[in-house]
Amino acid sequence: MDLASHLSNLPPDPRVVVSGNHATPWHTLALVDAALPSYRLWMLNAQPGIPDRDGVVLETSFVGPGMRRSPRLSYVPSRLSLVPTLFASVMPPDVVVLHTTRPRGGKVSLGIEVNVLPAAVEAVRRRGGLVVAQVNDSLPWTYGDAELDLELVDVLVEADEPLAHAPVVGVDEPSARIGALVAERVPDGATLQAGIGAVPDATMRGLVDRRGLRIWTEMFSDSVLALERAGALDPAVPVTASFLFGSQELLDWVDGNERVLMARTEVTNDPGRIARNPAMVSVNTALQVDLFGQANASRIQARIHSGFGGQTDFIVGALHSPGGQAVIALRSWHPKADVSTIVPLVDEPVTSFQMSAVVTEQGVAEVFGHTQGEQARRLIEHAAHPSVREELREEAVELGLLGP
Repeated sequence: MDLASHLSNLPPDPRVVVSGNHATPWHTLALVDAALPSYRLWMLNAQPGIPDRDGVVLETSFVGPGMRRSPRLSYVPSRLSLVPTLFASVMPPDVVVLHTTRPRGGKVSLGIEVNVLPAAVEAVRRRGGLVVAQVNDSLPWTYGDAELDLELVDVLVEADEPLAHAPVVGVDEPSARIGALVAERVPDGATLQAGIGAVPDATMRGLVDRRGLRIWTEMFSDSVLALERAGALDPAVPVTASFLFGSQELLDWVDGNERVLMARTEVTNDPGRIARNPAMVSVNTALQVDLFGQANASRIQARIHSGFGGQTDFIVGALHSPGGQAVIALRSWHPKADVSTIVPLVDEPVTSFQMSAVVTEQGVAEVFGHTQGEQARRLIEHAAHPSVREELREEAVELGLLGP
């Protein structure tokens, strides 16, 4: 039976879970969209170009640029580690569309995007739904939970298409300063949550002389490859992640590389498992941090911009790790909005709180283990932009955090 025949047997308004981030199976997604007059499209961090039309409800727990500001967006607040629970309970999928390698030995590999997909496949198989895989020779073969038994796939669609590559972004002076300050906190033998962007890249550049580092992260990019080649990573411990995004060089490195272990979200983002890593260093960013140590990383003027993602999972896990720390790293002044990122009190819903330290290009504000007044003082004096420090002190007095 071909794909169109399978899709014609679905219930009205089916929920279609599709590989997200930068592993979107564009060809097959277009076929599904053409065959279904109405459906619910569930993707994480959807990229521009996804179907966004009448009849399509855009569902997600992490909003990407392809869904952001759409009138059809249906945002579902959830820690990333709990999305599999949604699939198993209140949001069961009817169709799962994967992006995979060509079959090999009775298996396919999910390549660069594992994430919540194994849980989605299990949920849809339990209810007799449909699993579709777009086979693409451009995808690297990765191991761990990326490997999927071919018998779990109902339809294979062959369609080669190039994978997106992370743009090369220069590290500006503020990001370099922040990265250097964060790197100073990382000892030999630490475990890193690595991300993508100027600050993570700058942080990694400052760690090439460390030894015995481990990677346990939601996602990684070329900065991890740079650490591997510098001899900074522990060769006896696999690089563990749930998805990746980077250059062709990175894709070539992970292809068939047993050093890289791709794990499902319930594993990588489980705070209990994160906590078992030695000296776990979690580095995340935010849009705002207030004088109470609360961070908003999700919303702008009440409108959802992204979501919890893995920030809350990794902050909790890192704080419970032996010698662990959770760092929020951000510029003291938002370059686009032209406002201070250190504010008296966040006026948006809180994404996370109780981090170890807040790092900006101004310095490091150690917050964990101090009184609320001392936390506020440190944020003002060490993290805030000098132009707003006096105003923040006055606000701190009004809020009862500092004495007059």
